[in-house]
Amino acid sequence: MQDMQAAGGPAVQSLDHLVLTVRDLDRSIAFYQALGMRAEWFTPKGGAPRPALVFGAQKINLHVLGAEFEPKAAQVAAGSADLCFLSQTPLQEWAAHLARAGIAIAQGPVARTGAQGPILSIYLRDPDGNLIEVSNRL
Repeated sequence: MQDMQAAGGPAVQSLDHLVLTVRDLDRSIAFYQALGMRAEWFTPKGGAPRPALVFGAQKINLHVLGAEFEPKAAQVAAGSADLCFLSQTPLQEWAAHLARAGIAIAQGPVARTGAQGPILSIYLRDPDGNLIEVSNRL
């Protein structure tokens, strides 16, 4: 398939939000708050209040498994995501913080390649088993 941007066609420019389907809303919110995200509820026009996690200029909308908002993914599943978050906080500080929060590091630090070049990463799992990568740019 030809690159639409190279051909002068439309192109996306950034990620606004993504949706995670979770089994336990409170456990998920607590986990992501330990990563420095802020929990917020928003109400779309004509809709019911929805939970989200806000960080930087992005957010993660949360759907509870079995009670998802429409429209939703064709194959809804909790624990199928693999997400990488960038941080300016050194990974040694992250390791100490996560240990205090009772969150185990599954792997790392390990060298990886991010969207804009080399990164150093640690990996952990959220309450649903999603793979979470916290990285420093090198």
